[in-house]
Amino acid sequence: MNKSEIDIFLKKTQIATLVTLNSDGSPNAMPLWYEWNGEKLRMFSSHNTGKIRRLKQDNRACVAVHDPVGVPESWVTVEGTIELKDTGGRELALKLVPIYYSEKKKIEKTLEVWSKKTNWVLLELTPSRILSWQS
Repeated sequence: MNKSEIDIFLKKTQIATLVTLNSDGSPNAMPLWYEWNGEKLRMFSSHNTGKIRRLKQDNRACVAVHDPVGVPESWVTVEGTIELKDTGGRELALKLVPIYYSEKKKIEKTLEVWSKKTNWVLLELTPSRILSWQS
């Protein structure tokens, strides 16, 4: 894919897989929501999670996004380093709820619970390499 096709692909609502490194160097994969702004891939988390502990030890990461089975194969991987920010995580989480959930009741319940949480962190992945495939 070219840059424009990658941007279009990453702006679709899809689940990404974030791969971080355990202290022994082995990979740890976790599905999550994301937002692509054309330059950085942004994600959110609570401060007290394994992915945040791993990223504080080693901020190298990879995110893989792919289309589901049953459609022509397309995928993008974004490799790079993640910067952890104490601001912006809550805002991103609340912004993505109505994008990733379609049921009004689920949206309202999640927004109610998440808007009360205070321990958010924003993860910004700056790409060092982007690979892609589209059949």
